Amino acid sequence: MGNKTIVLGVIGADVHAVGLRVLDYALSSAGFDVVNIGVLSSQEDFIKAAIESGAKAILVSSLYGHAELDCRGFKEKLIEAGLDDILLYIGGNLGIGQKNWEEVEKRFKELGFHRVYPPKTMPDEVIRDLKKDLGLE
Repeated sequence: MGNKTIVLGVIGADVHAVGLRVLDYALSSAGFDVVNIGVLSSQEDFIKAAIESGAKAILVSSLYGHAELDCRGFKEKLIEAGLDDILLYIGGNLGIGQKNWEEVEKRFKELGFHRVYPPKTMPDEVIRDLKKDLGLE
């Protein structure tokens, strides 16, 4: 069936853990091996966990509105670490204030994210996308 290891965490100075627990449970229940690095995680924490676990995807959560700042240069660091082909997802409250979602999504795709999810996205949507993107369907 292939490697189903996923690194999951909250990036930056963000301490919102409830959504992380929900995603961890949902992904684990769907058969994924979840490496949950928790809150207050740096780009380097995600990269180290992905290398150590041989993960195929990184799921970044951010709810405090500073994700764009926290994620700048992340894709470049992944490439430097030899993780060019790892899937990179992000979701949550990714910007402060009422912004146009298409603009937010476009900005994060330009930062190298494969999928960008708005607030209130249900875990089954993420699971469906992961299975599709990892060729597990």
